[in-house]
Amino acid sequence: MNTALTERLIRFQHPQKVLGYLGRLDDDRVAALFGLDVGSYRQMRQAHDEQARRAALDLLAEPGFAEKVDRLPFQPGRRVVAVGESTTGDLLSWFEILRHLVELRRPADDISLVNMAVTGQTTTQALAALPGLSFQRPDWVLCMLGANDVQRLGSADGPTLVSLTETERNLRALRDLAARRTTARWVWLTPPGVDEERVAAYQPFQQAGITWTNRDIDAVGKILNALPDSTVDIRSVIAGQTAEPSHLDDGVHLSLAGQRALAAALVDALAGVS
Repeated sequence: MNTALTERLIRFQHPQKVLGYLGRLDDDRVAALFGLDVGSYRQMRQAHDEQARRAALDLLAEPGFAEKVDRLPFQPGRRVVAVGESTTGDLLSWFEILRHLVELRRPADDISLVNMAVTGQTTTQALAALPGLSFQRPDWVLCMLGANDVQRLGSADGPTLVSLTETERNLRALRDLAARRTTARWVWLTPPGVDEERVAAYQPFQQAGITWTNRDIDAVGKILNALPDSTVDIRSVIAGQTAEPSHLDDGVHLSLAGQRALAAALVDALAGVS
């Protein structure tokens, strides 16, 4: 396995989140899964963490942004949990950037940010994992789901992994059941749009016979915008990025620039929430 592929796998794949039945997976065991020694594995993870921290520092250097972080509605000692898929589980994700923003700007507040997102997760799988969310005893939940539900098989007209009706049912059930088990405040985030040209040209997707379309992402966004609680719609934010590409070469996953823009949009939206 070449270095670039290994770094990408480490960025998006986190075995310790999905292989809990094997017991505690320490760094030595996870490194072996990637064919690495523990030192190399930790070095790659640290490099990703430093990139996310640098993105946070860049945002804090923008006029007025630090004050927005000060106004985030997370009280001292609270626990903020992210639920989602690869856009959130990414070691360079908007949530990891948010974690650094809070740590850099509000270190004395002792706010915990826990990333429970799992690459490839559908709303059905997130619903099955609900007990794990309850175990975290969150005060806030930031949830971005639905992009994997609308993965199409065969072609842009092929079946989706999860029907739109089932996606809506799962999202509502996830929120309703979480409300019975926790007192957490809930914030939805819409999945970002995809770069359809890059998706179509990405050879691994061609070989697997899978694709994504923005019309399907928009259908999920429409559901989320109609749900109770706050929804942060970031589709236009990502689509409006022009200085740097918002997506990686596959057209689905966000670049660091896209993740930084998403983090900024979330802070903008939450800074006025009381």
